[in-house]
Amino acid sequence: MTTTATDERLAGQEQRIVDATTRCIARWGVAKTTLDDVAREASCSRATVYRLFPGGKDAVLEATVRAQLARFYRGLAERLDGAGDDLEDLLVAGAVHTSQQIAGNRALQFVLAHEPGMILPLIAFNRMDRVLRAVSEFAAPYLAPHVGAEEAPRMAEWVARIVLSYMLSPADEVDVRDEESVRRLVRTFVLPGLVNHVRQ
Repeated sequence: MTTTATDERLAGQEQRIVDATTRCIARWGVAKTTLDDVAREASCSRATVYRLFPGGKDAVLEATVRAQLARFYRGLAERLDGAGDDLEDLLVAGAVHTSQQIAGNRALQFVLAHEPGMILPLIAFNRMDRVLRAVSEFAAPYLAPHVGAEEAPRMAEWVARIVLSYMLSPADEVDVRDEESVRRLVRTFVLPGLVNHVRQ
């Protein structure tokens, strides 16, 4: 077997293990998921899991989080690239995709519902700044043509804060998973705020 074929096989095994871990967490949560569970779900041996992830459960969890984030950003990029040049469409696409992906991630929803202590330390206080910075860095290039390169990071963070606030504290009149609801929010509050700020 060639080196390339071996690398591809190992990458395939790693992906199966990461996907299996995601399914296990969606079923039982982080604390109750064991490497034996992951190995069974991935149809491999426990030894294989350790060989590919020498750090054990922590290494598998870290790889799973990285894979989930990479998948999220790939999907978000596709949605934003497909939104065209209209700022309203861009904001709506980004907000709806983000909200739907978070709400539809069964593993994340299980952890939020049953093991919030796993998530809260990562987003509380100054840790949230890192999350917002990452989102801002990703989204800023999409906003730059509309608000300028200097303002784009701030605008991206502001929009991210709005979306997160509605997700964490839902309001009856706004459903950030629904395109029409988000479009009304964007037209009524977000776009005027952006335009007025840029004009100042």
